[in-house]
Amino acid sequence: MSQENQPQLYLITPPEFELESFSKQLQDVFAVMDVSCLRLALSSQDADYVSRTADALREICHAAEVAIVIEDHVNLVEALGLDGVHLSDGARSVGKVRRELGTDAIIGAYCGASRHDGISAAEASADYVAFGPITETPLGTGDVAEMDLFDWWSAMIEVPVVAEGGLSAELVKGLSTKTDFYGVGMEIWEQADPAASLKALLG
Repeated sequence: MSQENQPQLYLITPPEFELESFSKQLQDVFAVMDVSCLRLALSSQDADYVSRTADALREICHAAEVAIVIEDHVNLVEALGLDGVHLSDGARSVGKVRRELGTDAIIGAYCGASRHDGISAAEASADYVAFGPITETPLGTGDVAEMDLFDWWSAMIEVPVVAEGGLSAELVKGLSTKTDFYGVGMEIWEQADPAASLKALLG
């Protein structure tokens, strides 16, 4: 990913993981690939567990000069010294969260396959917009973020865009000139060697 015109890497954690083993996997990935940002996307609602996990991963990320954002837990950003928050509700709370966290915090918004939500999030001062999934899945609404959405966004909108959800080596190639970030998560974490899987995914 050293070429300037190539999308950057944006990693997404699994919803559940064992901290010690995942920390080792993450460090292995950082050792072989340039990563711009990690999103902590835990399903747990246990505040103590989420805080302890975020604390540990923040140290690993910042040691590697990788930004770390947490999914939805706005109140933990400043308390834990994180770089920002990823909002899963599209544009709805971007403006409010920007006022709470200030101009320096990273605020991203997941907008599914909705061009309208993406524009609204960008206008509300999101630092990036994420669209996905890229491939069909039985989960969620069933909507897919098609290639023409990324074509349009890259041509018309300056706010960076993340392509996430079901990336394959073929899709990575197709998106190489259409997205600013590859959002990579379970594509690699379910594999025995995530670092090697990531290298293979990116070709």
